[in-house]
Amino acid sequence: MPLLARYDLREAKRRLKRGNATGDIGGIWKYKELMPVEEETDIVSLGEGNTPLVHARNLGESMGLKNLFIKDESINPTGSFKARGMSAAISVAKQLNIRKVVVPSAGNAASAMGAYAANAGIEAFIFMPKVVPVANYKECQAFGAKISLIDGVISDCGVAVAQLKEKEGWFDVSTLKEPYRIEGKKTMGYELAEQLEWRLPETIVYPAGGGTGLIGMWKAFDEMEAMGWIGSSRPKMVAVQSSGCAPIVKAFHNNESKAKPWPTPHTVAAGLCVPSAIGDFLMLRILRDSAGTAVMVEDRSLADATNRIGKSEGIFCAPEGAACLPALEELLRQKLVSADDRIVIFNTGSGLKYLTPDPIPYS
Repeated sequence: MPLLARYDLREAKRRLKRGNATGDIGGIWKYKELMPVEEETDIVSLGEGNTPLVHARNLGESMGLKNLFIKDESINPTGSFKARGMSAAISVAKQLNIRKVVVPSAGNAASAMGAYAANAGIEAFIFMPKVVPVANYKECQAFGAKISLIDGVISDCGVAVAQLKEKEGWFDVSTLKEPYRIEGKKTMGYELAEQLEWRLPETIVYPAGGGTGLIGMWKAFDEMEAMGWIGSSRPKMVAVQSSGCAPIVKAFHNNESKAKPWPTPHTVAAGLCVPSAIGDFLMLRILRDSAGTAVMVEDRSLADATNRIGKSEGIFCAPEGAACLPALEELLRQKLVSADDRIVIFNTGSGLKYLTPDPIPYS
């Protein structure tokens, strides 16, 4: 069962004013009073957060949408939204004097953990599939992480971590195996609300692998409501997955409360290749509570979607973020969104991670 951090929101409401929860470091740490680190000296930051919310006018016009926005997480350190969660997790590790951390990762979480652990002077141990994007592998090498390449997918990496972590004395920062990464991810929800002048959009379209971003934003919305920063209205939350690995989509449309592991997962979008997510029941609950949905897209549509977003808005999306475009088109076909709705799609990482076709150098 995942653990979630809780705060005295009644006291926070008394002390904090909407938009004025400003920490000295900035970025995600603007909201430090609502984060799990007690001393500012323990914060490990590389400048994560404060990412742009781009009004995608050209792309929106081509789709008949007046208020389409892209939350571009690719400008974060190490090129993805994973920096938010790892900044929080490694800061807590530093606070607790943890000296060794480990993560199974399909790519971007590994890069982020390697970078933040290096900055904090903490040893990083990373288990990655052999088919991980080469850029992620080389980043982890540059950060001095100890890398193990595993046959299979991220769940196979998770099994390897579980077998070794107690013996090796590693602190496991796997998705939702600890309560801190989600605290970094929730800051996307705080930023989004502030950027939209405290009125949430009608729809959020989000590429969901492990789902911590979606879960984190929902947590942020609840916290903001408890402090009186926003009302009770919520966006329709839409989870996007690849047809080669879509356990949440299948479970949602089968009215299941948990997702069955996806057999033989495969997709070019490494971050979506999560056959079994520990937070599946949380994601499914959020989709239903928000009157949202889950959409499956074909891998063959992702390259075209990347190019369309790039040509229209000058944003080079990773395939995970690009998957939101064909998903949004499906929502339009089903009349689940309307022309006047404010719609936010998330680009969770940079397309630069996917440039090289070279195999991982094993030496």
